[in-house]
Amino acid sequence: MSPSRLETLGRMLESRPDDPRLRFGLAMEYLSQDRLEEGVEELRRYLALTDDEGNAWGRLGAALRSLGQDEEAREAYGNGIAAARRHAHPTMVDEFQEVLDDWD
Repeated sequence: MSPSRLETLGRMLESRPDDPRLRFGLAMEYLSQDRLEEGVEELRRYLALTDDEGNAWGRLGAALRSLGQDEEAREAYGNGIAAARRHAHPTMVDEFQEVLDDWD
């Protein structure tokens, strides 16, 4: 039986714990398996390591919103807007702003 992607990424992180790409990959794998709490934790670790261009902030916001953590989700989207502006991603800015504007 081959190791799962989670196991493989976990082993790789043991030797390179500060590799943001591995952290992001692990976060995406958790989210794809609907393991939102673990995905949120890994996204936060990733964001502490790198200047994300906005994508991870949006994913964090969506996961937090799914978990009912609306205040933190709004903050993540706001950080995503700021990051997307810094990195000249106007479409992402508009997308995240629309999420905030349509919030129920």
